[in-house]
Amino acid sequence: MTRGHARRLLPNGRLSLSAFGVGCSQFGGLYRANRPTDPAEVVGAAWEAGLRYFDTAPFYGYGLSEHLLGAALRERPRQELVLSTKVGRLLRPDAGVAAGEDGWATPLPFRPVYDYSYAGVMRSFEDSLQRLGVSRIDMLFVHDIGRMTHGDRHALHWNALTRDGGFRALTELRASGQVSSIGLGVNEWEVVLDAMNELDLDCSLLAGRYTLLDQTSLGPLLDTCARRGHAIVLGAPFNSGVLAGTGRFDYTAASASVLARAAALAEACRAFEVPLPAAALQFPLAHPAVVCVLPGARTAAQLRQNLDWLELPLPPELWQALRERGLIDAAAPVPC
Repeated sequence: MTRGHARRLLPNGRLSLSAFGVGCSQFGGLYRANRPTDPAEVVGAAWEAGLRYFDTAPFYGYGLSEHLLGAALRERPRQELVLSTKVGRLLRPDAGVAAGEDGWATPLPFRPVYDYSYAGVMRSFEDSLQRLGVSRIDMLFVHDIGRMTHGDRHALHWNALTRDGGFRALTELRASGQVSSIGLGVNEWEVVLDAMNELDLDCSLLAGRYTLLDQTSLGPLLDTCARRGHAIVLGAPFNSGVLAGTGRFDYTAASASVLARAAALAEACRAFEVPLPAAALQFPLAHPAVVCVLPGARTAAQLRQNLDWLELPLPPELWQALRERGLIDAAAPVPC
């Protein structure tokens, strides 16, 4: 069995994920429109490669990603796949939605509205079931909660989760069996720790905060997760593309300092004839808390390339060189 589709059991024992998952934000037309056949081809290529974990969200294309992923999975055996989506936004019909809003090239005519309350979580969950065409969700994440996203409105939305029943809705869905695992889907690690102190979470999707470029979450969060049995799916391993050569970092143009660090990483990898994206995909999986790495893919060719990078044997000396140059945290576990 190859590294990518080897299954890793979540600490709660309810689910196992392929170590390489399929992020479906691109199905929503992020930055540019897809060809009509792309989502089905990506799912087909993933299935052929033995990959069985797919992640989406209502926000992606304002419902478009969920619709297209559901259609692409319709004839696949439901018991074989793991499906995650997110709550925290409701989609309200709005004919005024324009192309390019929030970076979505061809969004559906719905306006996302934040709602982290009990009723909001339940409604979002039920709406996602309909868009995906399924009767249950395996993993349900609270999407984009945190101070980085909401600024001075964070307390308002946090209260909706803690006082107005958002977290209670998650625990009820898990207890009923409609959801197997619950957690957060965020771009900031601090709020995951906050949530772990509120309720028993199973697994969270952390995007871009434990990568070759950014290991700030290592001691505060990931080591805590490993001790407490909280699994991490590591999203955005290329930090929105800068580690794959696109020049984007955290969904915007990369700063000069980020580009310089990415160039230093690339130079170190070249000395060992290693593509930088291969190191970027393999590095996070060495941490015991990380059960899956989740890059996006717009086309089947991109998915196959990502999987090839994940499977590429890398010399142990590469990781030592990265440590010696101060490019990765000295305490970070590295692949064997």
